[in-house]
Amino acid sequence: MTQTSFVPGPETQAEMRAALGCFATGVVVVTTQSPRGPLAITANSFTSVSLEPPLVLWCPAVQSKRHDPFVGASHFSIHVMAEQDMETALHFARNGEVFDTHAWSANAEGTPALEQALVRLDCGHHAAHPGGDHTILVGEVLRVTQRGDLGAGLVFHQGQYGRFSR
Repeated sequence: MTQTSFVPGPETQAEMRAALGCFATGVVVVTTQSPRGPLAITANSFTSVSLEPPLVLWCPAVQSKRHDPFVGASHFSIHVMAEQDMETALHFARNGEVFDTHAWSANAEGTPALEQALVRLDCGHHAAHPGGDHTILVGEVLRVTQRGDLGAGLVFHQGQYGRFSR
């Protein structure tokens, strides 16, 4: 077994990204209502924080053009994507303002709710914290909507989308 080591820094960003990519994560699409209309972004930086109160977090990149509308939003919805929803995740990774090819409706808070998600967490803005080149957005879960057929979730690992299998 061969091991290598490096010190994280500007000259080793590619190595750092590859190392972090070894940790498989789920894929979510986060939506909000912006002054320009519905807005979405695909993320894999999502985790639960607390059951009491019910808190979750996700982390948009500061450099993203979609960063400021999400950080300033009073509400957002986090959609856990199913394995068959890879095209939706890729679509919203590229373009967060085009919703015309995806079935959605506004939830009680006016946030876009995508129909095909395995689980949707409708959240109120709880806190925002600086996190290096990202912002840590904490949401308080107001409502959970889930499909009756909770299938396999979409997974992101080493730069690729896929599924977990046993």
